[in-house]
Amino acid sequence: MVGRRRPLADLAGKVVVITGAGSGMGRAYVAAYAARGAVLALGDIDGNALAETVTSLPSGGTVLTEVYDVADRDAVAAFAARVAREVGPATVVVNNAGIEGGFRPAWHLDDASYDRVMAVNLGGVVHGTRAFLPQLMSRPAAALVNVSSIFGLQGTPNHTDYCASKFAVRGFTEALATELAGSTVSVHLVHPGGVATNISRAEGSQQFAAKYFATSPEAVAERVVRDVESGRMRIVTGHRSRQVAFGARFLPLPLMVRLVRRDMNDILDPGDYAVRASAPGDRRTSAHRAATTASAMTNAAMADQP
Repeated sequence: MVGRRRPLADLAGKVVVITGAGSGMGRAYVAAYAARGAVLALGDIDGNALAETVTSLPSGGTVLTEVYDVADRDAVAAFAARVAREVGPATVVVNNAGIEGGFRPAWHLDDASYDRVMAVNLGGVVHGTRAFLPQLMSRPAAALVNVSSIFGLQGTPNHTDYCASKFAVRGFTEALATELAGSTVSVHLVHPGGVATNISRAEGSQQFAAKYFATSPEAVAERVVRDVESGRMRIVTGHRSRQVAFGARFLPLPLMVRLVRRDMNDILDPGDYAVRASAPGDRRTSAHRAATTASAMTNAAMADQP
């Protein structure tokens, strides 16, 4: 999934749908598209947060809102029908809504955690895509923007549920791009990294957020919107995003695993790993030694490109 599609035309008066619009990246996307004069169709599960987003906008624009859960297929379909009926077919759809996982090792997570993360992060993208795709395909030019994560490029400890959902979004979107190649709908896959949002501030991950999340949602949203307008298909942006993309593409997996684990060892809870360490035949100690003695990639190789 490389290269660019033809640029999207002026968005003034065009309908832009954004999920998870109540806060964080969703609210930042709303501001960016409002500045371009778009008609906004916004959804979020939190009605109060969604109302705050609307009040933050300049007066005079057209805004349609709906409180619903993106994991609910019927609710998504109903919102899509309402958008078409009340403001017209969508030209841009940003499937942004997402939640954080349990931030614990896989053996400490329950089925409910996996089910909910997959239902929202993957199901929300699939439902949003399928519900709005007929509208997008009816337009002379349209864009579908599906939000994955840098954790859809690289696995990270304490994120098996979240990584599974974001890798799945990546696979779904890349496959969809091949199906829509040559059509009037451009498909865009976003891998944001290091964005200071509600997800990054969730309980249990504050240390992780302090170390890795340093980019403002507004900066990332503006970059994404511009890249969509210019036709870029894969959009990697945010703190550490290029290092992660470089490593995922070029490093041997065993080395990548060691480097990631070593980088995160200081923020992992030893208690979460104690059971595994005491299990018969466990090799965590030797793996830990290998990680701490592995040669780090040079800063030049891993640094953001200008």
